[in-house]
Amino acid sequence: MISAFTGQQVRAAEAPLLDAGEGAVLMQRAAHGLANAIASELKDRGRRLYGASLTVLVGKGNNGGDGLWAAAKLARRGMRTTAILTAGNAHTEGLAAFERNGGRVEHLGTDNYEELAVLAAGDDVVIDAILGTGATGGLRGPAAEFIACLAELRPALVVACDVPSGVDADTGESHWPVLDADLTVTFGGAKAGLMADPGEGHSGCVRVVPIGIEDMLPTPSLRRLDMSDLAALLPDPDRRSHKYTRGVLGVAAGSERYPGAAVLCVHAAALTGVGMVRYRGSSLVSRQVIGRTPEAVWEPGEPGRVQAWLVGPGIDGREQVDRAADSLSTARDAGVPVVVDAGGFQLLEGSCPDNWVLTPHAGELATLLGRYGTQVGRDDVEARPLHYVRLGAELTGATVLLKGATTLVASPSGVLFSQSDGVPWMATAGSGDTLSGITGALLAQLAESAASADGPFARRGIPDDGRWASIAALAAAIHGRAGALASGGGPLTASAIADAVPAVLRTVAESRAKPGNSRKRVRRR
Repeated sequence: MISAFTGQQVRAAEAPLLDAGEGAVLMQRAAHGLANAIASELKDRGRRLYGASLTVLVGKGNNGGDGLWAAAKLARRGMRTTAILTAGNAHTEGLAAFERNGGRVEHLGTDNYEELAVLAAGDDVVIDAILGTGATGGLRGPAAEFIACLAELRPALVVACDVPSGVDADTGESHWPVLDADLTVTFGGAKAGLMADPGEGHSGCVRVVPIGIEDMLPTPSLRRLDMSDLAALLPDPDRRSHKYTRGVLGVAAGSERYPGAAVLCVHAAALTGVGMVRYRGSSLVSRQVIGRTPEAVWEPGEPGRVQAWLVGPGIDGREQVDRAADSLSTARDAGVPVVVDAGGFQLLEGSCPDNWVLTPHAGELATLLGRYGTQVGRDDVEARPLHYVRLGAELTGATVLLKGATTLVASPSGVLFSQSDGVPWMATAGSGDTLSGITGALLAQLAESAASADGPFARRGIPDDGRWASIAALAAAIHGRAGALASGGGPLTASAIADAVPAVLRTVAESRAKPGNSRKRVRRR
């Protein structure tokens, strides 16, 4: 599991070492890791380090010091280095070391930012070391003009030092202009803002460099599941399992106007391994559902017992809306978990149980927040997704999964997960219905183990009040990986995402026998 922290959490972990006079040691460790990461990235791109050119963009704080020391180390290994001081002054010792190793220094002003942008863009590497985790807001004055100009010129390789300048380390909120990084090298622990949009979109690949504070870090602010977590948490039936022990999912979705939503939800759920799907809908829609998934059971009247419900996608018309409302009432009375999506949001009233998982996109979350007294627009949610997914969980009492390029999941207690396993081609009609089916299937299968005090969730260190959020994050991970597999770099349909789920689950099962064979987007060096 990848753990991410706020900038304040990291600074608090550093404080005892700083008080003990170890600040220079921490900076050297950070600079060493940054320099090695750059050397490794150039090698991966088929470039020699010796003779390559580098420009480091330097702020006045310790972030600039890290960049200067790293550039000095790379200069000793044969790189031609330039430092552009964006604030008039810089870390004294770092600047002295940079100049001792032959580094050239330029001072940014109001009359030379375009010239310096062209200079930096022509180098093999640009290090962004202007603003660090302690900065608030974005770049201003000549630095902002310079970065805006440099971003248009698209340097060959941009490496951000700790966080891209202008990205909030805690929330991922960004302040224009931001120079998009190909690689972000962050220190001590991943920053939460690098794992939430829009910050993740600016950060490229993220590498964490240990600097000696790792054992002093507190409970993470945000978590991300990796392959080892999927292997530990996903259902693993034994030889005595049967369809009822595998979980039964009730589905109230689709309508004669939108039959495809029901077809996609039910099919995705079946392919995610649930023991049975009970479908509630009209006879016309049920024929299409059964035609695609003959294993499903049509429930024209009161449904049998289920371990979870999926309510809302594609519901339309009085009869189907009433079925959906009745299913929610049944779920509340029985205390079973529910996935609520799309048309189901209109049926929510008051506080929801925390084992209800709401799965809105940004526009739906904005509308839902309005129903609970907070008036915002889609653009607001997209600019501050971490804030609003937390607020959504707090106001509704439910677990909220906010769909997007980076999917965020918040429990009402504040436990947060972030998954970014998919590809842009997944932005297609019906993709959300497929995710709902996957989520419902996992809730039905994992509800019992999630409640266990000594089960797999406890063994992975997931707190009791974050179990439902972790199941939703599992669903997002499976959905994203299935989409990436189905796409293969090109267009796909929502049906193709569902059809790829068994292959993803087989890969997870194989990894149980071969631990440690997964690649993580956030890597430790």
